[in-house]
Amino acid sequence: MRTNYCGAINAGYLDQTVTLFGWVHRRRDHGGVIFIDLRDREGLVQIVCDPDDIETFQTAEKIRNEFVLKISGKVRKRPDGTVNTSLFSGEIEILVATIEVLNPSLTPPFLMDDDTISEAVRLEHRYLDLRRPMMQSNLRLRHKAAMAARVFLDQHGFLDIETPILTKSTPEGARDYLVPSRVNAGHFFALPQSPQLFKQLLMVSGFDRYYQITRCFRDEDLRADRQPEFTQIDIETSFLSADEIMTLMEEMIRCLFKTVSGVDLPDPFPRLTYADAMFKYGSDKPDLRVALEFTELTDIMKDVTFKVFREAAEKPDGRVAALRIPKGGELSRKEIDDYTQFVGIYGAKGLAYIKVNNLADGVEGLQSPILKFLPEETIKTILARTQANNGDLIFFGADKAKIVNESLGALRIKIGHQHGHAQSGWKPLWVVDFPMFEWDEEENRWQALHHPFTSPADGHEDLLEKDPGKALSKAYDMVLNGSEIGGGSVRIHRQDVQSKVFRALNISVQEAQEKFGFLLEALQYGAPPHGGIAFGLDRILTMMTGAESIRDVIAFPKTQRAQCLLTHAPSAVDEKQLRELNIRLRQVELKPN
Repeated sequence: MRTNYCGAINAGYLDQTVTLFGWVHRRRDHGGVIFIDLRDREGLVQIVCDPDDIETFQTAEKIRNEFVLKISGKVRKRPDGTVNTSLFSGEIEILVATIEVLNPSLTPPFLMDDDTISEAVRLEHRYLDLRRPMMQSNLRLRHKAAMAARVFLDQHGFLDIETPILTKSTPEGARDYLVPSRVNAGHFFALPQSPQLFKQLLMVSGFDRYYQITRCFRDEDLRADRQPEFTQIDIETSFLSADEIMTLMEEMIRCLFKTVSGVDLPDPFPRLTYADAMFKYGSDKPDLRVALEFTELTDIMKDVTFKVFREAAEKPDGRVAALRIPKGGELSRKEIDDYTQFVGIYGAKGLAYIKVNNLADGVEGLQSPILKFLPEETIKTILARTQANNGDLIFFGADKAKIVNESLGALRIKIGHQHGHAQSGWKPLWVVDFPMFEWDEEENRWQALHHPFTSPADGHEDLLEKDPGKALSKAYDMVLNGSEIGGGSVRIHRQDVQSKVFRALNISVQEAQEKFGFLLEALQYGAPPHGGIAFGLDRILTMMTGAESIRDVIAFPKTQRAQCLLTHAPSAVDEKQLRELNIRLRQVELKPN
C-alpha cells in the first residue's frame, strides 16, 4: 500500500521507509547510477537506483517515461550541491529497495513539462495532457474553489438541490441543445441554459436558500472564454433585498479568493450604475485597472461643419466621445493606423485624433487633420473637458452610441494595458440599475437585457407598458478586471407583473402559457419575494490561474467548433438509432472532426 504521495515528502521523513506509486517523469543514467523523477498528483520526488542492487538496477534500466511504478525505499538527504529548492521534496531523495513496473507506456506524443505543445495535440491526448503539472495544479485549484464555495454556502444555510438536465425548451437568449425523446415521438427535451425556472420554483416550494454547482448548456458560437457546456455556481434565496443578496455574495467571493489564492479583495466592492459605466467606459463590465475614461462631446458637435461628428451628434441614438491618452503624443503614425484598424473590428469607420504638442500655442500647438473642420471655441471646449496636457493624444469616436461604446471601450483596454495606464492586481465592482429591455432592430421589438423574469425597479412597473425603454431593473452584475464573473437579479414573484413584462416583450398570452405556463401558475400560489445570482466558475478559475484559455481549467473541454478531439464527438449515429427516435436526416455533407 502507498504510504505517501511523491510530492508530499520532505526532510521530515528522513530515514523512514516509504512506498510510492507514480509515473516516470524523467529517467537519467549518470554513469552507473540511475535517477528517476517519480510524479503523482502532488508533485515530483527523485528516486535513486544503486547498481549494487542488481535486480532493482536491471529493472530501472528498462524503465522509460510514463511507465507506472511502485517503489519502496529509504528517505535520505540529497548530497551537498544537488538540492532543488523549486520542489517541496527537493532536499531529499529515495534510495530504492524494491521497484515494480505496474504498467509500461508507449512513447508519449509529448513530454509532460513541454510548454510548446499545440492545443490540438493536447486535446487529442487529453488524458496525457491532464498529467502535466500545470493541468494538475489547475484542476486541484478548481476543486479547492468549488469546496470553498460549498463550505461558505453551507455555513450560510444554503441547500444543495439538483435540478433536471432534461427539461423544456424555453427562450432564454441563446439556442438550446435539443434531445429527441424516443418514447414521445416528435417531441424534444432541451438541455438547460441555466436552472433559472427551477430555482424560482424551489423558492415557491419554500426552500428559501438554494445552491448548485451545475452544468449549463448553450448552442452558440464560441469564443476563447466560452464553452458549449460550462459550470455555474447557481444561487437563489427568498426574502432578501438586492442589497442584501449582493452583500452576501460579495462576502462569498472574498472568501473564495482568500481561501484559494490568498488574495484579499476590497471590502466593500464599489458600485457603478449601468448608465455611468457606459458613459465613462463604454462597457457594462469595465476594467477598473485601466485609469482612462471617456469624455462626452455629443452636445457640442451638433453645429460643427465636420459631417462625421455632426451627423453622429444629431442621431437619436448617436454619440460623440473622446478618449484622452496621457503622453499618447509619443505614438507613431503606424501605431495610430493600427489602432484605426483595430476599432474597425467593432464597426467604427475611422479614428479621428488630436495630438497636443503645446497648449500655450493654442490651435497652432495642436496636430490633427480634423482641426480645420472644427471652430476654435469647440476645440477649446474639447481640451478643457478632456483636461488635456502637453504630450497627450485625444482619440474620438462618432457613430451610433453602441458602436462608439464598443470601439472606444475596446481601444481603452488595449491602449491601457499596452502603454502603462493599467494597474496590477484585482479590481472588482458591482454594476447595478440595468435597463429592463434593449431594442432589437432586426426583430423590431424589445428584448430582455437579462432575462424575462427580472423584476423592474421599484416604481418602474407602470413604465413596462408606457415607456419600456426607460424601465430599470433590479439586476446586478459582479465584474472583475473587465470580465463579468457573476450576474443575477431580484425576480418577479407576482403573476400580474410577469404578465406586463411578457406584453412588453411582445410575448402573447398563448406563447407565455406554452413556454412558461408552469411558472406563471406557480406564481399564483403564494410565491415569496426572491432573487439570486449565478457565477461562472470556469471564468473565475481562468482568472485565478492566469490561464490563457478557459479550456485550461476544464478537464475535458470542447474546441471552438464545439468538438471533442479526444472522443471525436459529435459523431454520426447509425440508421437504427435514428429510426428509434423517428428522425430522418436530410442529405448533407458531413465535415470530418
